[in-house]
This record gives sequence, C-alpha cells and structure tokens, in this order.
Amino acid sequence: MINWSEIKTVLLDMDGTILDLSFDNYFWSHYVPQAYAVKQEMSFNEAMVQLKPQFIELQGTLNWYCLDYWSEALGLDIVALKAEISDRVAFREGAVDFLNFLKEQPIDVYLATNAHPKALEIKLLSSSFHHYFDDLISSHEFGVPKEHQQFWHALQERIGFDCESTLFIDDSLSVLNSAREFGIRHLFGIAQPDSQQQARNMLPYHALESFDEIVR
Repeated sequence: MINWSEIKTVLLDMDGTILDLSFDNYFWSHYVPQAYAVKQEMSFNEAMVQLKPQFIELQGTLNWYCLDYWSEALGLDIVALKAEISDRVAFREGAVDFLNFLKEQPIDVYLATNAHPKALEIKLLSSSFHHYFDDLISSHEFGVPKEHQQFWHALQERIGFDCESTLFIDDSLSVLNSAREFGIRHLFGIAQPDSQQQARNMLPYHALESFDEIVR
C-alpha cells in the first residue's frame, strides 16, 4: 500500500491518529458541560443546550482548538480541567509500534496538530511521545488551523517537505481535503479515531483500521 522507499517525510496528526480521540470526546461532551453546569447552577442538559451551538459554530476554526478562548468564553479553567482527567489519555492501538517502525526508517517524522500548545503539553506529560518526532508542530504557531491552505504553506516553509514524497495521516476529512488541495500525495484517514465509537469510512481516502496495513 505504501512504497516506503518513496517516502521522505511523514506528517502525523495527534488526537484520533496516534492518540485515542475518546479522551477529547469525553472531555468536550461530558466533562466540560458538567463543569459549566455546576458553575452556572443549571442542569447538564441545560448546559448542553447553551454549549452545543457554540461548539458547532466554531468547528474548523482556530478558536475551536484554543483552550485560552474556551477558558474566557465559558469562565472555566479549561487547562486545569484537562489536567484533572489526563489519566484518560491513551495511545490508539498499534500507534506505538507504528512510531517505533518510523523511527527505524530514514524518514523525517513530524507531529502536525491543531491542538493548542497547552493541550499538547498535557498529552506529552501523560503519554510521552516527543522522542518519536523530529519536531512537534501546533497550528497555533502559524495562526491558522490545518483546514486552511495558509497552514500548509507555513509548514512547508518551516520544515521543507516535498509533497510527492510526503505521507500524511489524519482523522479529519476536512483536514485531508486541505492537504490534498495543497498537493500532498500520500493521504490516509483513520477508521476508528475514538475506540468507544463505531468505525467509519473516509471516502475518497482509505481509512486505516490498523497501522499494520501500511507497514506490512
């Protein structure tokens, strides 16, 4: 499926790609609404009625991923809340083996995430993985998320990857579409980014059920 002799750069998403997205889904769909409900002295359902439209409106924007934005908007210490349940952070099945495989290859490997730097720091403290990567890059450093072409231009200027020899894996269809528009040749999705949810397809991209599909 992949001719590794053609690959010089690998770009990997974090949440839902190497880490189980169940942490983030639980955090935003349960933990934050519950904390907001307590602060506002309302029921969980009432909190969800208020929060859901805000979540939907900002999806795909940098603010959606910005912990500072949500701390101010909701009057909650989002960083502290994430840290409280950081024991839930976990690698996706097979991710560590895949990262070890990549480390043995003559390939540059980069983390390219929309996660806020403070969220990345929490994940690193819980699931140390920095040593697998040549660099860890948050889209917040560029001021635009991966869904936008400006991100890819800024990333290419920073690390100098060649689109034809680059492999990118992400669990977001809109992000993969953005990468394809930029010209990245080798693109894969993730079939089951959240281990607690059903697998899905990501047409027109192949959604990996296991990293073994591209290393065997």
